[in-house]
Amino acid sequence: MRGSVDGLGSSAPIGAMLPAVFADDDLAQRFVAGLDEVLAPILGVLDCLDAYFTPALAPADFTHWLGGWVGAETDGAEPEERLRAAVAAAARLHRVRGTRRGLAEAVLLAFGVEPEISESGAADWNARPLGPVPGERRPRLHVLLRLADPTPADVHRLDTLVAAARPAHMPYTVQVTASERTPQR
Repeated sequence: MRGSVDGLGSSAPIGAMLPAVFADDDLAQRFVAGLDEVLAPILGVLDCLDAYFTPALAPADFTHWLGGWVGAETDGAEPEERLRAAVAAAARLHRVRGTRRGLAEAVLLAFGVEPEISESGAADWNARPLGPVPGERRPRLHVLLRLADPTPADVHRLDTLVAAARPAHMPYTVQVTASERTPQR
């Protein structure tokens, strides 16, 4: 968490900017030194403002707030590294929102595992009109996620994530199962 830093000096001390008549005035210098102590954290933030909007450099609590500001798909329980990655990828994910790739990337960022996605849609091109329509007649979307140690909260989180990142007209189902462990040699 951010807060005041003991002994933080001001990047622009007011005492040095006072007119010459106050340069040797002890009371004036002590008074503005108190103001410097109050203003130093504000000036420090303003001096480093660009770092606050860079997810890799921003304080963790500010990164969480920034995630809400840019619409990152986070729930507040993910590790800090995953939170920072989701916030950094938010703008890119908004461009591919509603696509299979966008959904897969959103789930990967949230859980750290690539999902298995099956859907009814398809795309085709034909020079002749009234050609056959590819895909299935009824729209459907199913997202399967294999986790090492799944919990009921994972199902709810996946459901919330898919509901937000899927195409708006697409009915969907989600499933979270335990991943198959490979035997060790």
